[in-house]
Amino acid sequence: MTAQILSSELANLVQESKRKHTDLRNAAEKSLDELKGLRSTSEAQIAADLSQRPNFVTPFLIACGTKNVKFTGIAVVCLQRLVVSRALPRSRLREVLEAFREATSAGLDVQLKILQALPSLLQNYADDLKSDLLAAALNICTILQASKNGIVNNTAAATLQQLVVAVFDKVVAEDKIALEVPTVGEAPSEDGNVQLRAAALDAYRVFNDLCLLTESQKPQFLRSAGMPQTFGLELIESVLTNHSEIFLTHPEQAHILRTRVMPFIINSLSEKLNFAVTVRIGRILYTLLRRHLSILQSEGEMALGLLTHMLDHDTALWKRSLCMEILRGIFAEASLIRRIFAMYDAQEGRKAILKNLVAAFVRISTEKPAVIGLSHQSTIPTAGQSSQSDQAMLEASGVPGIISSSVGSNEPVAGISTQWSTMRVPCIDQLDKTDAPAIPESYIYSLTLACISGFSEGLAKFILPLTVPERPRKKAARQSESEAKDTDSPGPKEVLERRSSIKKNPVPVNPLSLRGHPLFNEVNICAGIVEECWPAVLATCSTFLYASLDTDYYHGLVRSFQKFTHVAGLLHLATPRDAFLTTLGKAAVPPNVLSASSTTTPVPSTPPLEGSSMFSNAKGLLSVESLVSHATTSMTERVRQGSVDVGSPSLNTRNLLCLRALLNLGIALGPTLGSAWGIILGTLQEADLVLFSSTKSTRTPTGQKPDNTGGVDGALLVNFGSEIKAVETAASRLLESTVDFPNASFLEVVKALCSLFGAEEAAETASGPTSPALPPAGAGRRPSIIHRRIHSINTAPSTQNQEDLFALAKLGDVASINIERLTHYDPEVSGWTLLTKDLIKAACSPNTPSSVRLRGGEILVRLVLDAAAATMALPDETRSIIQLRLLQTLREALQPLESTERQTSVAIHSTDIDVHKVILEGLKSILEQCGETLISGWEIAFEIIGSVFVEVDEDDERGFKSSTTRSSRLIRSSFSSLQLICSDFLSSLPNSCFIILVDTLYHFCTQDDDLNISLTTVTFFWVLSDFISGRTSSFSLSPDLIQGSDEHTLVEMASGEDLAVSDAALWMLLLLRLAAVTTDERLELRNSAIQTLLRIFDAYGDQLSSEAWSMCLKSVIFKLLSSIEEQLEITTAPGSSIQDKDRIGWNETTVVVLSGITKLLADYLDTLSSHTTFGKSWATLLGHYKSLLKFKVLDINTSVFNSMRQILSRGNMAETGKINFDQPAIDLAWGLWSHSLPVAKADPSEKRFDNQKYLVAYVSALQELYRLVQTDLSAAKVQRMLQLLREAIQQASAATYSADIEYLTPLQNQVLESLKIIRTDIEGVPGALIGQVSEFIGLAFEPRDALSSDRPTYVALSKASMALIESLILSHSSDHDIYSSGALTSALTALARPIVLKYSFPIITKSVSPWRQATSSSLEILKAILPVLTKAALKDEIVRSIWTSIVTIANAITTADCTKAPPTINITSDQAFDISSFLTLRTLITPALGSPIIPDKTRRIYTESLFHTSLIHAPQPSDLPLPGQELLSSLYKPRKGLTFDPPPSPRSKISYICYETLLDLVSLHFSSSQEIKLAQAAAPYLILRSGITLRAYIADQPLRGRMPQPLSQRKELLFILKELVGLRCEPDAIPDAPGVESEGKKHLHRLYPLLVRAVGVAGRDGEVLSWIGKALDEVGMEFGV
Repeated sequence: MTAQILSSELANLVQESKRKHTDLRNAAEKSLDELKGLRSTSEAQIAADLSQRPNFVTPFLIACGTKNVKFTGIAVVCLQRLVVSRALPRSRLREVLEAFREATSAGLDVQLKILQALPSLLQNYADDLKSDLLAAALNICTILQASKNGIVNNTAAATLQQLVVAVFDKVVAEDKIALEVPTVGEAPSEDGNVQLRAAALDAYRVFNDLCLLTESQKPQFLRSAGMPQTFGLELIESVLTNHSEIFLTHPEQAHILRTRVMPFIINSLSEKLNFAVTVRIGRILYTLLRRHLSILQSEGEMALGLLTHMLDHDTALWKRSLCMEILRGIFAEASLIRRIFAMYDAQEGRKAILKNLVAAFVRISTEKPAVIGLSHQSTIPTAGQSSQSDQAMLEASGVPGIISSSVGSNEPVAGISTQWSTMRVPCIDQLDKTDAPAIPESYIYSLTLACISGFSEGLAKFILPLTVPERPRKKAARQSESEAKDTDSPGPKEVLERRSSIKKNPVPVNPLSLRGHPLFNEVNICAGIVEECWPAVLATCSTFLYASLDTDYYHGLVRSFQKFTHVAGLLHLATPRDAFLTTLGKAAVPPNVLSASSTTTPVPSTPPLEGSSMFSNAKGLLSVESLVSHATTSMTERVRQGSVDVGSPSLNTRNLLCLRALLNLGIALGPTLGSAWGIILGTLQEADLVLFSSTKSTRTPTGQKPDNTGGVDGALLVNFGSEIKAVETAASRLLESTVDFPNASFLEVVKALCSLFGAEEAAETASGPTSPALPPAGAGRRPSIIHRRIHSINTAPSTQNQEDLFALAKLGDVASINIERLTHYDPEVSGWTLLTKDLIKAACSPNTPSSVRLRGGEILVRLVLDAAAATMALPDETRSIIQLRLLQTLREALQPLESTERQTSVAIHSTDIDVHKVILEGLKSILEQCGETLISGWEIAFEIIGSVFVEVDEDDERGFKSSTTRSSRLIRSSFSSLQLICSDFLSSLPNSCFIILVDTLYHFCTQDDDLNISLTTVTFFWVLSDFISGRTSSFSLSPDLIQGSDEHTLVEMASGEDLAVSDAALWMLLLLRLAAVTTDERLELRNSAIQTLLRIFDAYGDQLSSEAWSMCLKSVIFKLLSSIEEQLEITTAPGSSIQDKDRIGWNETTVVVLSGITKLLADYLDTLSSHTTFGKSWATLLGHYKSLLKFKVLDINTSVFNSMRQILSRGNMAETGKINFDQPAIDLAWGLWSHSLPVAKADPSEKRFDNQKYLVAYVSALQELYRLVQTDLSAAKVQRMLQLLREAIQQASAATYSADIEYLTPLQNQVLESLKIIRTDIEGVPGALIGQVSEFIGLAFEPRDALSSDRPTYVALSKASMALIESLILSHSSDHDIYSSGALTSALTALARPIVLKYSFPIITKSVSPWRQATSSSLEILKAILPVLTKAALKDEIVRSIWTSIVTIANAITTADCTKAPPTINITSDQAFDISSFLTLRTLITPALGSPIIPDKTRRIYTESLFHTSLIHAPQPSDLPLPGQELLSSLYKPRKGLTFDPPPSPRSKISYICYETLLDLVSLHFSSSQEIKLAQAAAPYLILRSGITLRAYIADQPLRGRMPQPLSQRKELLFILKELVGLRCEPDAIPDAPGVESEGKKHLHRLYPLLVRAVGVAGRDGEVLSWIGKALDEVGMEFGV
């Protein structure tokens, strides 16, 4: 490619030079021929060949000398190409450079090509281009730089800079092979002339000339007429920047710096030069200070001092800014800062350069407070036009206090912000500017902050890695920022698992102790820097902490502050550390905010919320939700109110940021802080107080006009919740970090926390009424706390409480986190003694507010719980010691509360009770958590449990006393622990504790505060009894133990070594205590005690001998009954003042006693009856029963007979064959039962008297008693039973919840069951039973008094009795006694009663109605007795009475008053049932009804009933004879006709059946005397019945005219006519008519007149007329017609 270009350019050159430039043409042709003669084709080979042909470049040199633009352009292009390809002959370099110089006057393209070729020339021919040739090359650049063309000028400057740098590059290369290169000259230095090699000499000459040209002096090496000063300075900077090492290794160059550069810089800075020059001088100075200070010690001292001086207020702003930018760079390099300090400040006789520089920052920070917005608290910067968008955003978001019109665009900036306090391009980098740019007034302050930041950052980066102990991980060595310390600390559970050998956060190493470390001198320098500069840094930062900074600057400031403090702490420099911590604490909680929170009593608008404290939760700082909600609410209220109460300042996010920084420092420096812990924790306490106060207060409108500061306040609350959460996390981790502290460091933390609690009183006492001055900067935090405490003498109670609550909360948290330490080390060493002593003091001090005392108690309990949990996995011996210590701590906390000398008020006593309750709850939690592993301390546990009772010296006469408690609020908490022990931990108790346990149980039973607890405690007597019996198999009771030992002896026996004896004695003590409880006035308690006492007997029944049982009966049970009877005598006495409630209670207690004794005696009857004294015991028991019955109490009577039944049911069982009750015992029981039915009085307090249960119990007792007496049963006993059973039935009240209509009551059922089991093989018993059951049948149908609403209906009983009596009679129908005794008559009479009533009975049943059941039973009974009745030789009176009842039943079956039938009754169905029943009955009784024994009256009653029932249509009064008249006296008398038709009977079918029965009775059969009697009784009623129908037809039909006869009447008429025509009557049934003789048609003769009249009426009805005619024909046939 190069050959082609050269060939083309040479051809052009030949073509262009044909006419005038023959020498040029000839040279070009030769070169072209040479080029064409080259055989090689590769670029490299061609270049190598051309470099060996010196004449090849001749045409190009000639062309440049012609001054022809075209020729020069071609030549320069070719030369440039040759230079780049290294094809230029080295022998002609000088000529080429001269040609380039001559061509500099050519056009733009040529000039640029020359500049393009020079760097390549210097690079490719470096070894040849030196000395004069180098000067020539540089001279070409200076010539072209003078061009007026900007492109050429700039390109030449860049090329010159590149060439100068290349010259120094050659020096670097030469130094590497210095031994191989000879020296060629010399140059001056500080120590005289030095020999230099070629490249070094050139570099010296070039740099020296650059300095001379910059100073506008004549150069010595370069042939340049001059150079712009700014460009010269840029070249110098470029050389210094790119080859700084050369100036450190070459003394000749360093000499130039000392003699020319530094003096020039110092002089220039002292003069008022323009901006462009000053900037470049500043850049050179910055470079020199950074890289060459070691060789410019004196000059650097002067320069740094000059910089300090230039920072004065009078200097131009841009110049001050330039200086600050230089300092920003210096302070950003930690090594440079250390070097400066080591070279000047640390050297005697030299200026304290670094200290003066930092002090200058103090002057800068305070020179214009208005510019930085300095105030009492840091705020958001405000500005004019630049903040309009922010303000609009604040307004839109509802931040109060924003008045947009009050901010103008021309107002000056206030504060430091990235929006207006920075420059996009720093002054030191604005090389293109000739004049100073516009610099913000606050720019210098932002640079100051940057210097502070770099200063702190540099120290931290150097010191922090040195403090990390050697670990396997390399990561720790790279931790450079304090935030790196913010690693997550483990929770308490993890702490327990960690051991000291693998600590996560070990104690940081003090770098000053690393004397053998290679960086130890540097560490000392850092320590010196901190000690010398900390006051100025603190003053500067303190100023800016209260200035108006935006978020970035404020965060950076706090970060710097934190890092500087961190370094001071790590170096164990206590004074600066404490001063910085104090200042940071004040920034976190400004004094004005603290003062407002402490001195102003908040007026809450709403009731205060519990738990709104900053440290309300166990390990957090505060509740984020509550505070965010509070902030939102406060802002909303302020918007609504339209103004801000500036007098109520509170913390904002910046305060919280400072607080978080303080906490992070605590985390990082924790083990090294020592007394400084008071500063951090005190600040945290103050923050808690302020936040607590702010959440309690409300802002109210003021009269002030709103200003734009509200926007700042609102902005400062942005992200308040997240910042709170960050602080919360930091605070939590601060406390968690203490887990890794040595014991001594941990004690410092505990002491600091303890000093926070209750420090107010001490501070006030020590300081008096005056307020001390503010502490010096280096003082610790405690003076600040004292000052704050004194300032808040009038603090509101809630504020005072909050401070102490904070201290207590932190004590508790630290203790929980370090629980492993507290349990593993000695109490004095670990801090346990100090902690618990302070907590007990807080909980028990009467001068402490109640909330604080409660919190102290809760924390103490939590500490003990955590410690107990931490010891569960320890060996028994170690755990035992710790457990004893824990329980002793709780006991010690109660001792001040129990002191008799304690002076208390009502409020203090109330708090004492609350604290006492907390400790009791703590004991419960300990037992829940580790009761199974509790080895020692049970006695202390019982002491704590028993601490709720007040000791009383006076006992009652029985040796027992009721227990008095300190407060009813304590009893449940204490009882919970006792409950746990009795439920789960009895097996863990030592034997000595069981006596204490029994007494404790008695105390809880007899306390009056909580009945439920007393009741539950009673059950624990049973639990303890069960436990005692279960832990030994040799347990037994001896009579001596039961009978002859007093309580004191029993206690001694229970404490003995013999387990069997001690358990027996303990059991007896338990019974004595429980027996004492049975006399309690509270019903539920004594009942429960009684039940438990009896249950204990029951549980031990198998282990008691018969003798022991007998003694227990006598000593306990019967005495218990006697005491009950005595109490009942008192309650039932006529003049007794006992209330109904108490009387009822004692009745219930009696029932409980009886129930318990019954079960006990029943279960162990075999054992009891086997003893010789059982008969006497049985008699005693029944005597008690008899006494109890005398009180006539319903429930007691019920319980007595239930008891009797239950005991009797277990005796003399056929299965076992054992005789428990002998005949005297049975007779005693029979005597008690049969003496009389005990009366039970109605309780006036109850609305309804229900004696059902009592009577059921009474009757049920008979069933068990009957089992025992049935073998000796007599009729007299049966009669007595029946009598008492009848009384029971009659005395029974109505059922409470349901009537006895469908179902039997339990009593009725029991009575019937009792009747069924009675033996009937005894003479007279069946009759007696039938008679009694007959009475039961009739009970339902006796008239009911309207007032006797509580009387049962007896309907179900009546129906059941019907079935029972049917069964009895059927079983004993052949027994003449039931006939002769009248029992059968009574039964039939009783059965007839419901049949007669039928629809008249008012009670409706869902099942079979009583009359139907009676009908069915009657028929079954008649089927059985009629055969016997007709054959048996019974008295006439008995037979007649029986037949009277039978006829009554028969008449009742056919009769029914349908007008009284309820709507739900199905008359048709009932009629069908009655027809079926009557037909069955008719078949049974008709043959025997004609018996001569039966009076005619009975038969007439029967036939008369048939007559009346057979009437289908109601007759007229004139149709029936009047009383005293003969039946047929009015038969032929005409009556008046009716114009209305009477309705037929609803039971017309049975009417036809009755008419047919009359016909059947009158009809001719066998003409026996019985039949004749029946026919004679029925014939008159048959004739009258037929005549009534004919008379009605004769009278009514003419009135109907052409109307037809009603169907029912026509059907009746035709039926009667047909039956009369077909009837052949008994001749003797009807007397002969006068003058007429007839055999079988006498009935027609009697009706003949009516038939004749009917013929005349029935003219239109052919069928009626036909049948009347047939009847007349029958009469005619009798007459012989």
